[in-house]
Amino acid sequence: MPEATLSRRRLVAGAAALPLFGILTRRAAAAEFVYKLATGQDPNHPVNIRAQQAIDRIREASGGRLEIRLFPANQLGADTDLLAQVRSGAVEFLNLSASVLATFLPVASLTNLGFVFKDYDSVWAATDGPLGAYVREQIGRTPILTVSKAWDNGFRHVTSSTQEIRTPDDIRGFKIRVPQAPMQTSLFRALEAGATPINFNELYSALQTKVVEGQENPLPITATTRIYEVQKSCSLTGHIWDAYWILGNRRAWARLPEDLRMIVGRELDRSADDERADSVALNANLRTTLAAKGLTFIDVDRDAFRDALVRTSFYRDWKAKLGSTAWDHLESVTGKLV
Repeated sequence: MPEATLSRRRLVAGAAALPLFGILTRRAAAAEFVYKLATGQDPNHPVNIRAQQAIDRIREASGGRLEIRLFPANQLGADTDLLAQVRSGAVEFLNLSASVLATFLPVASLTNLGFVFKDYDSVWAATDGPLGAYVREQIGRTPILTVSKAWDNGFRHVTSSTQEIRTPDDIRGFKIRVPQAPMQTSLFRALEAGATPINFNELYSALQTKVVEGQENPLPITATTRIYEVQKSCSLTGHIWDAYWILGNRRAWARLPEDLRMIVGRELDRSADDERADSVALNANLRTTLAAKGLTFIDVDRDAFRDALVRTSFYRDWKAKLGSTAWDHLESVTGKLV
């Protein structure tokens, strides 16, 4: 057995004989930097599992100089509160969706535009390429910055309790719940749907009582909130893809020596790749699981939806909001939209 493995086992065995208080005290004393990483996801979500693995590797690679403590499930506040905290430095690191970040920095919504990505290959080519670099550069001009490549928040799909959504014509007049987000509201209104903003905690009730006929979310949300109980079909529209960004407070990041910043970036990038793979596998499994629970899945012609959107003012309106430079970056990977 390798000596390194034996040494680690001896260390663990020796530590087990010490009081817990002694272990924690020594760890705290050894760390030069103790930072917080906040997330909004459940502790068992792939984001938190992979983030904790990165944290463990960072601690080991830094020789204990940097300790990052994970706070999942909005323990430190709601997403908008956490965004304020990472901007002020009260929280050093934050995992946040691009759609929420866009409430502070609209250009973050560049990758959220309707029907711009057809699959994960196109998503990662964009976010790991010049388009993603441009978004990260714009974020970096604020009190925060990105400290890793984009993580996956998934494609959003439409579910219904009434008619099946197969074509753009089917969505006209369809009463669909959307979050309090300009992107989703403008997208579905452009397609002439009855887009109704409703708070997430009221979503299940609104579907159950037929206030709305349907909703749109990634499959993991449809599963964990049991939306399948009050919906009959799921159209795999993939109309919006959303990113998770690991954000850092600029001053807190600058306090870390260069070697620690390199370790953090390297290990978070590694976990980003792992979480991306987790997401693909999870979505494949969920399609089977949700179908077994009675949800009918419909593969739609996404190009038909995109063509319908092109014929509206949707893309032109967002180009005006985001600016021609941002739009040029987007069209370099999506093709001409306007």
